[in-house]
Amino acid sequence: GYYARVHGVTYLIKAFLEKTECNCQIVNLGAGMDTLFWRLKDENLLPRKYFEVDFPMIVARKIHNIKSKPPLSKPIMESHSGDSLLIDSHSLDSSRYSIVGADLRFSADLEEKLKKHSLDVHLPTLLVAECVLVYMTPQQSANLLRWAASTFPVAMVINYEQVNMRDRFGQIMIENLQRRQCNLAGVELCSSLDSQRERLQVNGWENARAIDMMKVYSFLPQADVKRIEALEFLDEKELFEQLMQHYCICWASKDSSNL
Repeated sequence: GYYARVHGVTYLIKAFLEKTECNCQIVNLGAGMDTLFWRLKDENLLPRKYFEVDFPMIVARKIHNIKSKPPLSKPIMESHSGDSLLIDSHSLDSSRYSIVGADLRFSADLEEKLKKHSLDVHLPTLLVAECVLVYMTPQQSANLLRWAASTFPVAMVINYEQVNMRDRFGQIMIENLQRRQCNLAGVELCSSLDSQRERLQVNGWENARAIDMMKVYSFLPQADVKRIEALEFLDEKELFEQLMQHYCICWASKDSSNL
């Protein structure tokens, strides 16, 4: 499942980088401990600037890891040019990579902090949200999506999260998460692929698409899929398929310059 998620999201990210010839910026919303910046640098695919946003507490943990591990700090130094690199407990700012501590539920505060770290609203912008919007109320996620759609003239958004949550399997997933004190505040928007697409369209995005993760899994290079499946014996194929049908990738664009 994680393998399909990483490959599916990365496929779309690389398509955007290709279209813009890397003359763009990426904003990873709720990035957590994600390592995409380092993977893109290894493949010589860094955008002009890569931003990560998460709660200050998460950001502090990540910055501590970066500072204490040379394989993480070195690539940031190598891609940095200009004045000295800014780093404190809740933010990091280099010429190609920034981490910002902010609450995604407050768009004005988010925009102010990103601009302080050299966000360029005129640059083609890719926003990535993986299992992030579902933790916000429908109103809060709508505000965030609307802010992004109205701020960037040329942009794409990728959203990975739950889908088909109204059936029995979906209800059991919700109950299991609630037992672990994990509240999916925005789960009502995860009822179908249509509801996922509509959410993007009503908040200012165009050409919205959505596919479930079983479909994504079937698109992946089959030789590599066989390699992955050989790593861990899986005899519950039906359960796996059900789970994959309850996650999806949605994407949409806003394209004033016909990119």
